[in-house]
Amino acid sequence: MEVKAGLILQLLPGCGKYLPMTQPNNQETGKAGEDLASQYAESRGFILLHRNWRYRHCEVDIIAHKNNTLHFIEVKTRTSFDFGAPEIRVNKAKLKNLKTAAEAYLHLNPQWKWIQFDILAIVDMPGKQPDIFMIEDVF
Repeated sequence: MEVKAGLILQLLPGCGKYLPMTQPNNQETGKAGEDLASQYAESRGFILLHRNWRYRHCEVDIIAHKNNTLHFIEVKTRTSFDFGAPEIRVNKAKLKNLKTAAEAYLHLNPQWKWIQFDILAIVDMPGKQPDIFMIEDVF
């Protein structure tokens, strides 16, 4: 393997030529992470209501409930720890968007009395078991 201009190249056997290796893009990584997050949440007793619920420009990755509490879950996925843990990418702007979307959802679904905001961080390295870490009630 060789790296050139941000591309990972793989040497083809017997011909001395390099071809770009396919790597998952951010959307593929995010989708795979949300699939893992959904499975993780369901395995811990959450009942999923929505994935990728949108209000204007805001989005909630997972809306689920457990024990009469509605959970708004932000999922962050990485394929390595090279740039830090995934949860550090949840900044003030993202939390503000999450809150805005949650307010809109609650306006449409006023039956919920208890809500909670959570972050589900996933590091899914190729060839390894995914590392999943849930931070509950972030604000």
